[in-house]
Amino acid sequence: MVRRTFVARAKGFVRHRTRLALDRIDLALLSMAARSQFMAKAYYFFASSAFAREQQAVVAGRLHHARRQASAGVAAVVMRRNIHRIEKGLCMVPQREVFALDYIDETLRAFGNLLTAGQLADQPLLRYAHDVLTRYFGVTVWPANARQPREFARLSTQMPADAPLPVRTLAVPAPYEQLPASDVGYAQFLALVQRRASVRSFESRPVARHLIDQAVAAAAQAPSACNRHSLRYVAAADGPIKEQLARLPMGTAGYADDIPVLLAVVGDLSAYPHERDRHLIYVDASLANMQFMLALETMGLASCAINWPEMEQRDARIAELLGLAVFERVVMLIAVGYPRASGLVPHSEKKSVHEMLSWK
Repeated sequence: MVRRTFVARAKGFVRHRTRLALDRIDLALLSMAARSQFMAKAYYFFASSAFAREQQAVVAGRLHHARRQASAGVAAVVMRRNIHRIEKGLCMVPQREVFALDYIDETLRAFGNLLTAGQLADQPLLRYAHDVLTRYFGVTVWPANARQPREFARLSTQMPADAPLPVRTLAVPAPYEQLPASDVGYAQFLALVQRRASVRSFESRPVARHLIDQAVAAAAQAPSACNRHSLRYVAAADGPIKEQLARLPMGTAGYADDIPVLLAVVGDLSAYPHERDRHLIYVDASLANMQFMLALETMGLASCAINWPEMEQRDARIAELLGLAVFERVVMLIAVGYPRASGLVPHSEKKSVHEMLSWK
């Protein structure tokens, strides 16, 4: 017994000393890597693979986007982005006689690809694109021999039949005064955001799926970079998947078994053809997630935003568990359930306005 204790302590001492030595070496390497972009690249090439999975995901996303332009998925992303850009042009004052010349051909190709997809296509997106393009070609001035207006007229004949045009509200820019009215004042909103807290003690009763649907519907209203909404939610409410999922992040110890519903927020890097946009999945997801969690509060549900660590083994495990494509990245997880009334909630002192805001 004494021998085992001595050996265990010796091993622990060796591990501790080894870790300290490696930390000193890493600090020395970091001091060199911080001197230039070249040295930083060399550091992450030779000394650290921390960004390896992210780099692969970005490359795979670009490749998927480039090779599958005709697919319904990529065409939908292109349509959402370009139609949104055209809408912004339609809202400009004064409005230019013609605009969007550098991407109107790409937009029409994507529109045609979506029409070809048939039932696989997003029908509301098709109608939205058709409405905006109709307005666009109606107000812009084109030469008599221009190909683009004729191409749109041809594609319009392939639109699937739906509600008659006269009884349907057009999905085009409208005056601000026509937006839905809201009777929520600042005091009410502030009370809502102050009530929202990261809850880690839930009742055992199940959460109806339609409530999660409603919260996701609220999340979908969040702003997104060029309206691409490059994220989705994967929910687990019971069974081995939820149990395994709950133990993967480094922050669920002590309450993993008590989470009624767990959602993984997944970003899709195939929505972007350029590396410059690789961080947009995190921006878009953050905007949507806050609306998702606030919506839960209005329905008597609580949530906990769970940080997802950038660690190779955990990334690989969650990708396998959820069946993610190589270009999909988990942004974070969210625990959802009915809060236990007697459960304690951390105070979590927030920053003041003066700490968070400065004027120039």
